[in-house]
Amino acid sequence: MIYSMTGYAALTDELALGTLSIEIRSVNHRYLDIQFRLPDELRVLEPGMRELVAARLTRGKVECRVGLQTTVSTQVSLELNQALLRQLKTLDQRVRSELPGAASLTVSDVVRWPGMVESAAMPPEQLRERSQALMSRTLEEFTASRAREGEKLKAVLLERVVRIEALVQKVQPRIPLLITAYQERLSARLKEALKDVAVPVDEDRLRQELVLYASKVDVEEELSRLVTHLAETRRVLASGGAAGKRLDFLMQELNREANTLGSKSVDADVSQASVELKVLIEQMREQVQNIE
Repeated sequence: MIYSMTGYAALTDELALGTLSIEIRSVNHRYLDIQFRLPDELRVLEPGMRELVAARLTRGKVECRVGLQTTVSTQVSLELNQALLRQLKTLDQRVRSELPGAASLTVSDVVRWPGMVESAAMPPEQLRERSQALMSRTLEEFTASRAREGEKLKAVLLERVVRIEALVQKVQPRIPLLITAYQERLSARLKEALKDVAVPVDEDRLRQELVLYASKVDVEEELSRLVTHLAETRRVLASGGAAGKRLDFLMQELNREANTLGSKSVDADVSQASVELKVLIEQMREQVQNIE
């Protein structure tokens, strides 16, 4: 499937000590950028949850909000981590012995220290397991939302591909006629310019020059490459996965061919087709920026 880098999901889980909530939202980004927002008492859970997120995503700016709303009944059962408290006390004494002017840790500092406050209603390991389980379920919802957005983007891109193919099919049969007409106009102008010249015109040399100049306005090769890039775009969209960077490269190649088509055009209709091509390709490029 094609996945959008834009997604959202939020789930909650009722625990013995309160309500655990996880919210994930993301927008497009060149690389994978994961940011966590969670209270200090849950900071010890971040590494495990970060690993789960990184294993599922490859690109996007992802914000994860984790919260714990404790109930009145569980707030009275909170306890201090005695082992960690003793370590902090020792470290505090050592720091102040080396730096007599240093301020001692306050009660607020100790209570807010990650992992210091524990709940008798739920052991830390059980809280870790429940939080990771909730994160996994939230990621499932998040991935599903990105997949739905991705399917919409895919439909938009394929619709633009069809319109570009129609433009190419409209222009391609006219190219030989346009080249012939261009050669005839150029030949008439050259003969008109040389009619008063005393030296006779070398017809063979004139034909060679006309062929040379005509090749400079021949856009058959550009149209063929457009068709090839469009076929590759269809293939990448059908293959799915992390296709954003590959599609972005194809948009650059399509735009290059459209620009060349416009610069070599000697016909108003071809020039108009080139403008329409560039508009459609730019619309595709904007959508591709949201694909993982």
